[in-house]
Amino acid sequence: MSAITFNTLKFVKTLKSSGMSEEQAEAIANAVRDAQEIQLVTKYDLQKELEPVRKELLLVKWMVGLVIAIQVIPLLQLLVK
Repeated sequence: MSAITFNTLKFVKTLKSSGMSEEQAEAIANAVRDAQEIQLVTKYDLQKELEPVRKELLLVKWMVGLVIAIQVIPLLQLLVK
């Protein structure tokens, strides 16, 4: 993931030069910086993290199918007799 640098001092100076108070400018700069620090997940990251879950889900599907088959086969044998 690539990082984007954010010059908060320059941003605060720009806001102050447009007439905003220093406290407001700093608060906005901090909010913007915090918002940029959020890490986004790429499609590749998501696929990589979900692969073990997919494998486990496939195993569970087979296990459930096997349990159902074990339960249904004796019932079908009773119906055929």
